[in-house]
Amino acid sequence: MKRLGIVSLFLVATALAQVRSPADRAITDPKSLLSKENANALPVAIDELFYSRSVGGPAWSPDGKEIVFTTNLSGRFNLWKVAAGGGWPVQLSQSEDREESAAWSPDGKWIVYEQDFGGGEYYDLFVIPASGGSPVNLTNSKDVSETSPSWSPNGSLLAFAEKPKTSSVYNIATFDWSSRKIRLLTHEPTSDHSWRIAAWSRDGLCLLAVRSNVSATDASVYRIDIATGQADELTPHTGSILYTANALSADGKTALVGSNEKRGFSNVALLDIATRKLAWVTDFEWNAFPGEFSPNGDRFTYTLNEDGRTSLFLVDRSSLSSVKIDFPLGISQFAGDPSFSPTGDRLLIAHQDSQRPSDLWIYDVNSSTSRQLTFSALAGLDPNRIPPSQLVHYRSFDGQIISAFLWLPDNLKRDGSNPGIVLPHGGPTGQTVDSFNRTIAALASRGYVCIAPNVRGSTGYGMDFQQANHKDLGGGDLQDEVYAARFLTETGYVDSKRMGITGGSYGGYMTLMAIGKTPQLWAAAVEEYGIINWFTMLQHEDARLQAYQRSLLGDPVADKKVYEDDSPITFIRQAKTPLLVLQGDNDIRVPKEEAMQVVDILEKAGTVVAAHYYPNEGHGFEKRENQIDAIERTIAWFNRYLKQRQ
Repeated sequence: MKRLGIVSLFLVATALAQVRSPADRAITDPKSLLSKENANALPVAIDELFYSRSVGGPAWSPDGKEIVFTTNLSGRFNLWKVAAGGGWPVQLSQSEDREESAAWSPDGKWIVYEQDFGGGEYYDLFVIPASGGSPVNLTNSKDVSETSPSWSPNGSLLAFAEKPKTSSVYNIATFDWSSRKIRLLTHEPTSDHSWRIAAWSRDGLCLLAVRSNVSATDASVYRIDIATGQADELTPHTGSILYTANALSADGKTALVGSNEKRGFSNVALLDIATRKLAWVTDFEWNAFPGEFSPNGDRFTYTLNEDGRTSLFLVDRSSLSSVKIDFPLGISQFAGDPSFSPTGDRLLIAHQDSQRPSDLWIYDVNSSTSRQLTFSALAGLDPNRIPPSQLVHYRSFDGQIISAFLWLPDNLKRDGSNPGIVLPHGGPTGQTVDSFNRTIAALASRGYVCIAPNVRGSTGYGMDFQQANHKDLGGGDLQDEVYAARFLTETGYVDSKRMGITGGSYGGYMTLMAIGKTPQLWAAAVEEYGIINWFTMLQHEDARLQAYQRSLLGDPVADKKVYEDDSPITFIRQAKTPLLVLQGDNDIRVPKEEAMQVVDILEKAGTVVAAHYYPNEGHGFEKRENQIDAIERTIAWFNRYLKQRQ
């Protein structure tokens, strides 16, 4: 087995906190970036990238001997389980549709999970015997989505999140295991707040829960009495502050919470339930997020996100002294709900980086060593053939510092002849992190210099930065993308006339905005499920997304000009860039009508445009054959218009 200890098989991260806050980021000299010589560099085979599996959503069995998780080992995201000591995983369920969020019953007999239908994101809860057998649909509700199942400690109840199709709100409900009856526990009166489960109390009498607004700018922690449904706010406050929680101590007296009341950055604290007082554990100007308590409560965990890279910490509760868990640079996360084993001596961790897909590891708390549990990558997927990410910083049009990850292919000449691609992320309330990205690995290994900026509106850089594009979507944030393209040309490697742009969701929106508002910059574009018209989006998207859209843009009547100025349809007729559109038929977030409008307008304008629609796919492509088809179309498009242009 591979192990991580004091000496790693990989390049071990030293202290990530070399930059104390976003304000301390040093500007990167683009000429300092070097394309290394590599005689063995070859394009990474598409099959090797996409037949390398994805894993996630693990859960310990109550006896700590097995772990259930979701993987697309078969090409579909189904449930598998593996012995905690290692070995070949066994497939538990088979479905054409996505299955995730597995939760093991306290007696070890059952596993409950959520499953959607055709990518439509209206989930039902299913149960399957832990030893294998036929799954049973517990909720069987076509127009209601049930997600995030969580067993009560004695196994008599399942708590879960519930959202009717016509509602913008998630409430918490319970499912009685004996009577099979569902009871709504919360009754959210607003249209722009939702509830999520944080943790059960050990006695099963109450739930720790979080109520948050749709724009992710305000949240509070509550204790909900299961018998009466009464919700007591544990973090009362004025103004917009985020208070979140993930865990409750075994004695029910202390919650492990996160809050951004310190300068707009999330930090970790212990909340005394009786007094409502916070004891701060961290004081960062990056985002630290609460993990969970060990079963006996003597330790707890938290995660730190520093500029798109994460690190993990284990804290002694009595002294509040912390130890950083040794993993390489990239994205490390405490995996599972809970991530601690039932005996508290092991932790489940997921790790990935720009050259390696995510895998599950088991960390031994006593020996401080880690053992790899899953092996997602195909044998032929050599990390040395995938250009690694590089974290860079540049100034945008107004002096704002922007962070970005950049991938520089091997064996390039610094002669300004190479193609470049800008990759805007989704959201906009999101962040590009230092993870394994199959699309970028495919493009960078084929000679494309890639950059993925975290533009204004991104998370991870404080609340002011997160809100900097409100009512200005496609304004300042688009200029941040434009300056990313400029940074690529300033490296001396990239031809400004061979610049491409591609993204999905809000990244697709940004792609459309870019070719409409700055048509002279882009020689080719590929957009996946992007927004063209905020007015039609509001008519057709899921009710939850309608509330989110209003939080970003305002009211469509009172803020009509904002909607017009921020919609790509206002500018798209100026586009000259050849555009490929990829879209799922069953997308409830960015409905198919948006893609169809794009194609219709550009065809009538005589602009080069092509489109492909995927049946039984939603927002993002889950089925392996569709993932492969999408990347092959993307590569062919960029090869045609960036590499072959005269």
